[in-house]
Amino acid sequence: MSRWQYFLRRLVLSIPVLIFGTTITFVILRMGPLDPVSAILGPTGSPQAYNEIERNLGLNQPLWAQYVDFMVDLFTFNLGQSWVLNPDTSAYELILIFAPRTIWLGFWSVLIALFVGIPLGFYAGLNPNSLSDYVASFGGIVWRAMPNFWLAVILVGALGLGGPLGAAWIELGTRTTVIGPPNLGFLSEPLTLVTDPGSSWENLLVAIKKIAPAAIVLGSASMGNEMRIGRTAVLETINSNYVETARAKGVPRRSIVWKHVFRNALIPLVPIITGEAFLLIGGSVIVETVFGINGLGYLFFQSIVNSDLPLTGSLMFVFIVLLVSINILQDFLYTVIDPRVGYD
Repeated sequence: MSRWQYFLRRLVLSIPVLIFGTTITFVILRMGPLDPVSAILGPTGSPQAYNEIERNLGLNQPLWAQYVDFMVDLFTFNLGQSWVLNPDTSAYELILIFAPRTIWLGFWSVLIALFVGIPLGFYAGLNPNSLSDYVASFGGIVWRAMPNFWLAVILVGALGLGGPLGAAWIELGTRTTVIGPPNLGFLSEPLTLVTDPGSSWENLLVAIKKIAPAAIVLGSASMGNEMRIGRTAVLETINSNYVETARAKGVPRRSIVWKHVFRNALIPLVPIITGEAFLLIGGSVIVETVFGINGLGYLFFQSIVNSDLPLTGSLMFVFIVLLVSINILQDFLYTVIDPRVGYD
């Protein structure tokens, strides 16, 4: 089977995965402790009012009928309306409102992990058993070992309170606080970065500074993973037979690194990099809550706490679609980078 047939097969296999993940979501939401009727009614509601709301929401229907409606709605992208958090507002609108801040946070988290973790890992692999290798390896282990929630609390305490470090961070450039959402208003008119560079670039830098501590927390584990895997991949590649042959032929070290080592060392990093999406989605719930960033993670947390079933189900479906899409992207990258990929 060719690598493109392999990719198409992976594409088709993603459909049952999507159905299975959505089914598990329905089972957890409908059979779990969430009670949207009580959340809407409050503690003083009567049983008659409870039954009336339950009937209006369709929760008195048989479970199989609710499952069919749930699956048909999601797979036709009819995400429904929020029941508790923002009644009469569609889940689609809420996602569009909250998503930009999560995308902004995720973008900088991935960027930090990619441009710090991979270069450090490659540098350590090209200079094994040196002082810089030991320092980079130690740093990678430390970054991997720190849980997101712990590092988030530490950074909020160090940069958000008084003291020389906190004061220096708050006053760095434009004065900002550590907790709170970034102002992304400039993204609605990106052309102002060219037509009105003065204020637009200042707003951009303020938004970057505002999101930087949360992005460091979210990208820390990925950065450590990429550093460690990158170092190991470079060491394995640089000691392989074809690299030894190229070296014996007198190929310059720069050519060996860029033409032979770099591309092959990227192959084991592909699942690590794409796997960061899992960490970003899971970690954003904690990080956004600690840093007070009202993104999708914060919205998901609030929807669960308030038993907002349609909103929670819609967000879970979006997360599942995103993860399946990233898995497909991972397979596509495999087929492009490694020509040996394929089913035998």
